[in-house]
Amino acid sequence: MASTEGIVPITRAYLASYYDKYPFPPLSHDVSRLSTDMSSLIHLLSLHSPPSQGEGFLMEEAKREPPHKIDENMWKNREQMEEILFLLQPSRWPIQLGTPSELSQVKDNFDKALAAIISFQKKNSDHVFSTVMTYMPQDFRGTLIRQQKERSERNKQAEVDSLVSSGGTIRDTYALLWNQQMERRRQLAQLGSATGVYKTLVKYLVGVPQVLLDFIRQINDDDGPMEEQRERYGPPLYTLTKMVTSIRVCLTLLCERYDTFKLNKDQMNLLSEAAVVYTSEFERFVTFISDVFANSPFFISADTAGILGSRENEEYKEIIVQAGRTYEVSLMVESENSYIGWDFSLMQGKISMDIGFSVEYISASGEKTLILPYHRYEADQGNFSTIMAGNYKLVWDNSYSTFFKKTLRYKVDCIPPVVEPKVEDEGGLES
Repeated sequence: MASTEGIVPITRAYLASYYDKYPFPPLSHDVSRLSTDMSSLIHLLSLHSPPSQGEGFLMEEAKREPPHKIDENMWKNREQMEEILFLLQPSRWPIQLGTPSELSQVKDNFDKALAAIISFQKKNSDHVFSTVMTYMPQDFRGTLIRQQKERSERNKQAEVDSLVSSGGTIRDTYALLWNQQMERRRQLAQLGSATGVYKTLVKYLVGVPQVLLDFIRQINDDDGPMEEQRERYGPPLYTLTKMVTSIRVCLTLLCERYDTFKLNKDQMNLLSEAAVVYTSEFERFVTFISDVFANSPFFISADTAGILGSRENEEYKEIIVQAGRTYEVSLMVESENSYIGWDFSLMQGKISMDIGFSVEYISASGEKTLILPYHRYEADQGNFSTIMAGNYKLVWDNSYSTFFKKTLRYKVDCIPPVVEPKVEDEGGLES
């Protein structure tokens, strides 16, 4: 577990100064030129033959402003690439609109760009989660959260597979994928604020840094740190989102009009050039933003953020264990497979001190079973999984000391079993 002493979550002001070091080189002027030419071609095709309802909906989408969020634009670009690759399948593409070699080159460009965005999304997601887990206690608590994430991802993939196997369209699939992405974001916020599926888990956690919880709760706020990212790097991505949508509209209209609309050589070259320019510029953007994200800090020093002092975890308690006495904490556990965790230390003076510690189970009849044998510690952190419901007692023993009282700072938790989220019967999102 990495130390969080003296650090705070990144601020928008800090990210602004950080991003100043990473200006994005402007998009090629060809992007604007080709987008304008494609708009003219779309208009010409729609005049030649009135668009169908589906085509009209797609044309309206091309006119709208792209989504505000960076990740939503990434998903939208990925969706449009898949739609374009579907149109470019040899079995669907009219031979009158291009030779197999020309078709293969355009398809290869989009295949490469699609692989780039998929790789970026996976690396970025893994990077955020691994950073969060770096600051989590490296014990059963981190394991529980990892298990929860793995179960959640399996359920999400099962939803996608079910939709695809039942004949769902690419649009339906990406609507589901984006909803799932928003669910991940909600779960991240739940982890930070100890609500939802993580309510019982985080509420009882020992030693999870508050700075970590603050970070994952606020990172995606509308005016939080990521808003600076959207303002700084959103505009070129928005332009590319509109461009790829226009490419898809052109190809869609052409596929339905190839037998009545005669493409001239310039129009054919326009589509080929647009595909090359878009995919190369998109890959350049993804490579750039990947480097920025990979190097961007999630936490900074309190001094850097202009925050003095540090916050104490108010959930820790302090008690004085007098010489010759013991101190006990009883926990009533309602379910087996619960976790009991503890974290304690002695306030030390000039003389190093220790204290005895043990854990025992007390049955309904009063019979005691030793769970953790007696040992003397200056500090300790640990946990175990219960095999029975009932009363568990944690005992700190200072009975062997004749003169010295001990100041004990401790926290004790009982974490109920983390229940896997249920999936609605009709393919709904996780509850």
